[in-house]
Amino acid sequence: MTATQQDGPIRVMLVDDHEVVRRGIVTAIDASPALTVIGEASSVAEATRRLPAIRPQVLLVDLQLPDGTGIDVMKVARELDPEQRMLVLTSFDDDAALRESRAAGAAGLMLKSARSQEIIEAIQAVHAGRPVWPADHVEDGPELSESDQRIVELIGDGHSNREIADALGIAEKTVKNRVTVILQTLGMQRRTQVAAMVAARRRAGWR
Repeated sequence: MTATQQDGPIRVMLVDDHEVVRRGIVTAIDASPALTVIGEASSVAEATRRLPAIRPQVLLVDLQLPDGTGIDVMKVARELDPEQRMLVLTSFDDDAALRESRAAGAAGLMLKSARSQEIIEAIQAVHAGRPVWPADHVEDGPELSESDQRIVELIGDGHSNREIADALGIAEKTVKNRVTVILQTLGMQRRTQVAAMVAARRRAGWR
């Protein structure tokens, strides 16, 4: 059964590492006759292990997880079902979170501070195929954050993920995740394409 098929309440899986947050959201969702929580996970590993058996109609996922990111979870979900509906729940309302979510295939983003009814309505909208983004979110061309631009420049210099991690003082896994998002945002498949883009920009006299 794919994520778009409906038989009774909309089946939701929640992925968030904060138990208090999960309990509050589960209580709100289960109070609605139109929705039901059929699975929970607190990490990337747990979510990806449970997804094949649960097959939710809407995946509600936090971007920040202890062993990776919500991007990792959404990637696996889309491999299992290309039509998987996904909604990001986050504490951070910034352009980077919006771009990451869109690039991973999410249909919307909600703040954890949103009212319970707003989250319920967002889940229903995403299930129905309607996007749910902040009102001030504009669908524009590819944009990268300052930190991602720095990673792009280092890729252009020929550095590996480990070398980039050392240069920026972050984990190598974080660099790997950011490179994946950068490729998706730029519509590219390989880091060699990013390096070629940087080289072309430099030849043209701009960075």
